[in-house]
Amino acid sequence: MKKIFSLLFMLCCGLCLVSCNSTEEDVVKVIDIKLTEEEYAFAVKKGNTTLQQDFNQFLTQIKNDGTFDTIVAKYFEGVGTKQGYAITTTSVSNTEENFVVVTNCPFEPFEYIGSDGLAYGIDIEIAYEYAKAKNLNLVIKNIDFDAILNDIDAGYSDIGMAGMTITEDRLEVCDFTNTYYAASQKLVVAYDNTAFDDCKTASDVEAVLASLNKEKVGYQIGTTGNWYVVGDEDWGFTGFSNLTPTGYKTAQLAIQDIANGLLYAVVVDEAPAAAMVKAINGNE
Repeated sequence: MKKIFSLLFMLCCGLCLVSCNSTEEDVVKVIDIKLTEEEYAFAVKKGNTTLQQDFNQFLTQIKNDGTFDTIVAKYFEGVGTKQGYAITTTSVSNTEENFVVVTNCPFEPFEYIGSDGLAYGIDIEIAYEYAKAKNLNLVIKNIDFDAILNDIDAGYSDIGMAGMTITEDRLEVCDFTNTYYAASQKLVVAYDNTAFDDCKTASDVEAVLASLNKEKVGYQIGTTGNWYVVGDEDWGFTGFSNLTPTGYKTAQLAIQDIANGLLYAVVVDEAPAAAMVKAINGNE
């Protein structure tokens, strides 16, 4: 009887150790194939050549003196201390004393809200450096992505900094600074999705997408991922009429719905895709 009890005790201990040492499995993954090639820039009110030219000179300066590389290294390499800044909760005018930035969080690593409620990211730190150089008060507004250009056009903000790609449609509303970052769209799917395992090129991924039947594919509304899925003549995207396009206010919500089993895939910018997948999988 003692032997049986001892065996049962050892078995229970073993199971406990297995349970304690186990980790949660990954639930989503990025298909590591670039679907597009694009570049990010900052949006300013149409005709505001003074700010446009001044910010272009600033971008050249911080790239030459190493400030830009230092900021990027914080978010891609984990080198250095990230700086957070308050998001305004009241209406603030873009006066001679203020530099009002309109953005859309979360879009890590370019802009996101930390656990302390402050705004972090590459774009946010670039904005701070500009405000500091010009002796201005930095004001950060967080709104829906597809409302950013209208906010700038109406004169409520000085500049839009939200991982934004220059397009013909956007140029009709606002002007843009010089580009500062090369980006691409990638596909995020459930971790156990094997449909894309043999894909080597963007055409291979598109062939798989084109073979699907009404699967729900998500994107952040107003982004390149949106146009890639539904089609856009200016970009040359034909879209996928066989899919069920599903728009979200943020890419983070869309990717979370893959984990929840509500979406088949999400098309999103490469760097944010990597950060969001890492967070959802609990690998931070």
